[in-house]
Amino acid sequence: MFWKKPLLPHFVKEYPLNTPLKDLTFTVFDTETTGFAVGSKDRLIEIAAVHVRQLEVTEETFRLYVNPEREIPTEITELTSISRETIEDAPNSLEAIKAFLAFNEQGDSGIWVGHYISFDVMVLKKGAQRHQHRIELPICVDTLDLIGFINPSKHMFDLEKYASQFGTRMYERHQALGDALTTAHLFCELLYLLEQRGKRTFADLIEISEMNSRTIQF
Repeated sequence: MFWKKPLLPHFVKEYPLNTPLKDLTFTVFDTETTGFAVGSKDRLIEIAAVHVRQLEVTEETFRLYVNPEREIPTEITELTSISRETIEDAPNSLEAIKAFLAFNEQGDSGIWVGHYISFDVMVLKKGAQRHQHRIELPICVDTLDLIGFINPSKHMFDLEKYASQFGTRMYERHQALGDALTTAHLFCELLYLLEQRGKRTFADLIEISEMNSRTIQF
């Protein structure tokens, strides 16, 4: 019999396609890792998130350091300020992912949002797999895809450059919560611009995401 890794239990909310954007709840999240090779040697060291509701960034936030069970490279510590001492008593990736899923459920959110979200999703999937589990993913939206619709370009820039371009709030960079908050404010501005263009429903959001997909392969 084919054996599957057990599924991490969490509620994945579903929305009717005609649901207005303003009636959707989003979980905007970000991860920090020991490097970019998350499919092999690198590991999760921090995860953070914030809920967006009624097209506004809420005060509902989540942040957790994660023990990668390996050394953190010096350059990563210099970039993120996360050191061996920071994660010494932190939970492992499986426990951290469970806590993140609980936060998502508490916010009654059925949509994940991120900047280069394909990377963050891979971080979570690999983190679960290393502990013999798997995740059922909800609908995932990348701010890059929305930007590709609003301002078509072949270039894909850093989060900081897009926040500056669209005039949205900037928080501390290379810290998961700071980047999640920066992404959330950028995302709300993008939703506002979508509504100005007549794109006002969940179905519109999915269509734009699929048509302008800029999935990054890692």
